[in-house]
Amino acid sequence: MGIAERKGRDRAERERRITAAARAIAESEGWNAVTIRRLAEEIEHSQPVLYSHFENRDAIVTAVAVEGFRDLASTLRQAAKGATSRQTARMNVASAYLAFAREHLALYEAMFTLPTGLRFAEAGTAPELRDAFAALAAVIDAAPDAAELVVETFWATLHGLAQLEHAGRIRESTRDARIRLVVLALGECSADL
Repeated sequence: MGIAERKGRDRAERERRITAAARAIAESEGWNAVTIRRLAEEIEHSQPVLYSHFENRDAIVTAVAVEGFRDLASTLRQAAKGATSRQTARMNVASAYLAFAREHLALYEAMFTLPTGLRFAEAGTAPELRDAFAALAAVIDAAPDAAELVVETFWATLHGLAQLEHAGRIRESTRDARIRLVVLALGECSADL
């Protein structure tokens, strides 16, 4: 049992090193620089070793994206802590979401833009994705039958704002006003559903 446990720990540590290297390269040089060959060099293992952990580059991106959803859920929960009202919690969460997207461009790209096998709102949805959704849902006031729709709309709105900000299509100086508008509109429409 001791040898099997050590092999399992070694395998998990190699996978962690692979995804950490992928994140670091992507953050500094972009995802185009992340190749199996480059990752093998970075972690000082052969390409076949990487392929024994991940089927291909997309599988590595998927693993990085899952880590991103775990990080996002933690960030959103932390942002909601200590809020004195649901509206303040939503404001804090929306601001934290946009800051996360802005500060972790490559990670956010892995989570939402690059090809992955991740699926939302299905029976097999990864727990990390469900957790990120739950972190958003925790600050939403809506009737139970409308809650999922409201959370999806909140998420989609934040994602759209993040993408538009990243592309430089909307003014950064009005971010706080946009967040207030989204939160106020969300509160009003939630009451009507």
